Amino acid sequence: MQKIRKKLHWFDLVLIILLAGFFGYIWFQIEGKLKYNWRWEVIPYYMFRFDEEKGRWVANILVQGLITTIRISVYASILAVILGTVLGLARCAKNLAVRMIARTYLEFLRNIPPLVVIFIFFFFLSEQLVVAFNIEGWARGIARQENNEVWEFFFGDMRRFPSMISGVIVLALFESAFVGEIVRAGIESIDRGQREAARSLGMSWYSETRYIILPQALRRVLPPLANQFISLIKDSSIISLISVQELTYKTTEIVSSSRMIFEAWITTAGLYFALCFSLSLLFRYLESASKSDKAKA
Repeated sequence: MQKIRKKLHWFDLVLIILLAGFFGYIWFQIEGKLKYNWRWEVIPYYMFRFDEEKGRWVANILVQGLITTIRISVYASILAVILGTVLGLARCAKNLAVRMIARTYLEFLRNIPPLVVIFIFFFFLSEQLVVAFNIEGWARGIARQENNEVWEFFFGDMRRFPSMISGVIVLALFESAFVGEIVRAGIESIDRGQREAARSLGMSWYSETRYIILPQALRRVLPPLANQFISLIKDSSIISLISVQELTYKTTEIVSSSRMIFEAWITTAGLYFALCFSLSLLFRYLESASKSDKAKA
């Protein structure tokens, strides 16, 4: 505490007082003018409930939505990194047609509001894929099986698997545009002399990219990729509009059924903050550990 006090400047204290006064004013307006009836005691029930059949506490609506958000973010980020890496390589290709196709895709997605992009890809692509591969019938068949714990662990309720996979696809396609630009910047940051040295040794473009360029580029783009993953978690709230039952969708259900507007949304904001801030600290630790190992080497 003494170290924190020494670091605090008088201007920091003024900001803290102003922020406290601002939130106090908001609280006063809600309490005084809106006559809002706070029901914080109900929120824990929406997070966990006691299942009498199983005889234990199980996740309720909010925690179920949080778990779905984590699943979608992990799967979408993996797919976005794969697609983004391909797009980044295509942006640096020698062939003009390949470069133009990749750039058109990137510029199209980066300059259109994400909500519009998600609706376009949902209705024109992901829904077509779900129907073409009969994903809904396959998922319902697994849901009827008795021993489907492994499937439920990775994908949740298999009856809702088609909507989840649609959300993963549209989110990954949108985020891959930003990942592609990050990868392109990482590739172009590598000194050209290394490419020339590889060619002088008779290496092909594939070997040069695989063994020399990409390992260095990916090491440089890890910090911005980590930030993009955190952004993807926050962007995942948009897919609630296509009925993917993640955290924001579940919160909307609670608000519509219980009218606990402030409690539900403040709790949801806290869950998003806890998740994103924890990941930010983790990535910061991994980045500092990587730098220290590199310095020792």
